Amino acid sequence: MVNHVQHCDSINVSPRKRNIFPALVHLYKTLVTKWGRRHKKSSSDEEPNNIVQESFQEFDRDKKDQKEAMNGGHSFRYNGENIGGEGFVKHRSMDNFFSSSFSRTGSRSHPDPTPSTSRCQSSTPILFSNSTGLVKPPPIEKELECTLEELCFGCKKRIKITREVTTKSGEVIQEEEMLTIKVKPGWKKGTKITFEGMGNERPGSLPADIIFVIAERKHHLFRREGDDLELAVSIPLVKSLTGCTIPIPLLGGEKTDITIEDIIHPGYQKIISGEGMPNPKEQGKRGDMILVFLIEFPTELTAEQRADIVGILEHSCDD
Repeated sequence: MVNHVQHCDSINVSPRKRNIFPALVHLYKTLVTKWGRRHKKSSSDEEPNNIVQESFQEFDRDKKDQKEAMNGGHSFRYNGENIGGEGFVKHRSMDNFFSSSFSRTGSRSHPDPTPSTSRCQSSTPILFSNSTGLVKPPPIEKELECTLEELCFGCKKRIKITREVTTKSGEVIQEEEMLTIKVKPGWKKGTKITFEGMGNERPGSLPADIIFVIAERKHHLFRREGDDLELAVSIPLVKSLTGCTIPIPLLGGEKTDITIEDIIHPGYQKIISGEGMPNPKEQGKRGDMILVFLIEFPTELTAEQRADIVGILEHSCDD
């Protein structure tokens, strides 16, 4: 079979146009102009339609392969074929595609076995302009809230949606769909997951995409900064001056003991390496946990205690 690139070469379609849909329209229009009804019918009249049909089918296969490759990577895009069930990505033949395009422009349909070629006697460019294509509405964005634990260790989210679909008879009905999102460890707020064509269907338009935007639920202990986690630790003044061992909670629910021999002063931080959030771009790598200390000062002291403190500390800050 002659491939799509060779078809494009035969009519001098530039390489820049070969991998996009307008190249197919350009190909079809060029062939129609070349083999229009003004030429006398002969056995060779079938050639342009066959070439276009083959090009359309090969282009369709290429696009499908590209989508499958994208869904196997980290693009976070889903189409109807890998959601489950019958899916919503429908493929049409070349004749059906241009037949529907003509009907949307108000042209009269004919029971001709080759509608795509029989309607090409007019060279009016609007038949091949963008106005003949289906309009795709803006995407619908929905928030998907995740806990810090879910973003750290990953999880599966199942979301039920209700969408309007148009039947073959033109009736608009509602149907429920269950979408599954696999949250990857290390995802951040603002990460977008797109389900292509899963919005409402409207006559004369393509179904919109649904985009889920990751939102991070506030944690009662930790605050995320990139791949790092910050933890505020309260410590009495006496321990900040004399050193201590304190238990530190981890995001998974465990605890670890940290011994600090330094004097903990305002602005002092302690870093625990590798106890932060996973780095989604580098497998096995994690950020750090940063301990931010809040020193608890006594609210009352006796006169004797004040005198003792003065005796101990009055020369500690001398140069």
